[in-house]
Amino acid sequence: MATIDGLPPLREVIRAHDLVAKKQLGQNFLLDLNLTAKIARSAGDLSGADVLEVGPGPGGLTRGLLAEGARHVVAVEKDPRALPALAQIAQACPGRLTVLQGDALELDVSAHLTPPVKVVANLPYNVGTELLIRWLTPGTWPPFWQSLTLMFQKEVAERIVAQPRGDHYGRLALLAQWRCEPRIVMHLPPEAFTPAPKVHSAVVHLTRLEAPRYPAPEKILGRITAMAFNQRRKMLRSSLKALGRDIEARLERVGIPPTARAEEIGLEAFCALARSFE
Repeated sequence: MATIDGLPPLREVIRAHDLVAKKQLGQNFLLDLNLTAKIARSAGDLSGADVLEVGPGPGGLTRGLLAEGARHVVAVEKDPRALPALAQIAQACPGRLTVLQGDALELDVSAHLTPPVKVVANLPYNVGTELLIRWLTPGTWPPFWQSLTLMFQKEVAERIVAQPRGDHYGRLALLAQWRCEPRIVMHLPPEAFTPAPKVHSAVVHLTRLEAPRYPAPEKILGRITAMAFNQRRKMLRSSLKALGRDIEARLERVGIPPTARAEEIGLEAFCALARSFE
């Protein structure tokens, strides 16, 4: 495992700066540097890339990203208590770490990043899904990032990679798989974190596609899938009836049985239905 010389153990850093994890910030710190290095490696070759990290906390994953050769890391941290610990890392890696204090949901970090960009983060549980959706729905595609390597609660990770007829299949799977190739690359038990959460966690790696997997108008696809999965137990001829009286005929034209339910329909068929409304 590559390391950065001269930095104290993370437990010492937490004690020195009174970095007790705060539930309201969604904090669960990963202190095992072997695990943080493994997460950094799962993002692929970092040597020629800038990396965006959200919620670095005391900097365990930040160390891993820098040790694995990231050209430049931009770390967005909301908690001011973590800034001295991150400043220590920046001093050990001159010119390679920029720390921005603020809310990742509000900051524009684009001016600090030079392509190619990879996003790697142990996301705070309370904003993880919202950040993912924002990264998957930019104004233009392809987005500023090449890949996302993100820690989620295990249930959220399973929703991202789910397939039709599975328990976790829904709009998040469709959104992620329409424009990316997602896969789960790591599982972590609660005891890997401080404090230990009540749930298991998983790391998902999403590689962007240069164009959506199947052509479809984004807004129409979003509306159709929202209507279908908001009433996922209903037949599509009922859940989509607000789209027009001809919805049964339209479903049949694209090969979807009107009596099917949302959880039975794959991404390609939803895209075909969306195109029929163009």
